[in-house]
Amino acid sequence: MKQQLILCTAALLATAAFAKLPTPVLNDEAKAKAAEAAAKTAHGNKVANYQLCKSMDRTAAHFFKTAKAAGKETKPATDTGACADPGAFVWPAPASPVAGAAAAPVAAAAPAKPAAAPVKK
Repeated sequence: MKQQLILCTAALLATAAFAKLPTPVLNDEAKAKAAEAAAKTAHGNKVANYQLCKSMDRTAAHFFKTAKAAGKETKPATDTGACADPGAFVWPAPASPVAGAAAAPVAAAAPAKPAAAPVKK
């Protein structure tokens, strides 16, 4: 009984100590790194969703092919839309106002690359 009381008291004191810790102050560089990490994570999630979509399409195609070969009747596939390729991750590098103004027309003049055709395995 005493051990449980000591353990509960220690837990309450520990949570009180953690509650009083100040929040860390982030400078602009740390905020930029955090924003970039969040953007990379979001892009990684988009890539994972794209890969999942492509694998589901391949699985459904294989199912319909084997079911047709076996002579089984199947319902028509539900249209889920095309899989959207998120492309490569691009994080705009921070630049000085002079360099940023000079680079903007060059970036606007560059044509966008068409999406590559998916590779069949």
